[in-house]
Amino acid sequence: QLVESGGGLVQPGGSLRLSCAASGFTFSNYDIHWYRQAPGKRRELVTTITNAGDSAYYTESVKGRFTISRDNAKNTAYLQMDSLRPDDTAMYYCNALSALPGTYNHYWGQGTQVTVSS
Repeated sequence: QLVESGGGLVQPGGSLRLSCAASGFTFSNYDIHWYRQAPGKRRELVTTITNAGDSAYYTESVKGRFTISRDNAKNTAYLQMDSLRPDDTAMYYCNALSALPGTYNHYWGQGTQVTVSS
């Protein structure tokens, strides 16, 4: 199970920190992905962090503004979002995908809404 939190309403230029708390599986065996979906648009991959936390990927539009991290001891991943823009407004979803070779287990959270507006 994954549970996201930390979304809300923020003004342009502001910051939010999303959390993704995991339970019921071995968190450290899973890569974590944050996706977002705005109304009328396709879900897009925002950022990824490997299971060990030693590598990350960011989509171009969030590079330099968003930072993904994880604490495997706390079974939690984070998404620090700075310099937020109105086009960051979306439902943000956490996804865990097994990093173990030959396994394809995955989990989704319920999403947390981020709204950037003045």
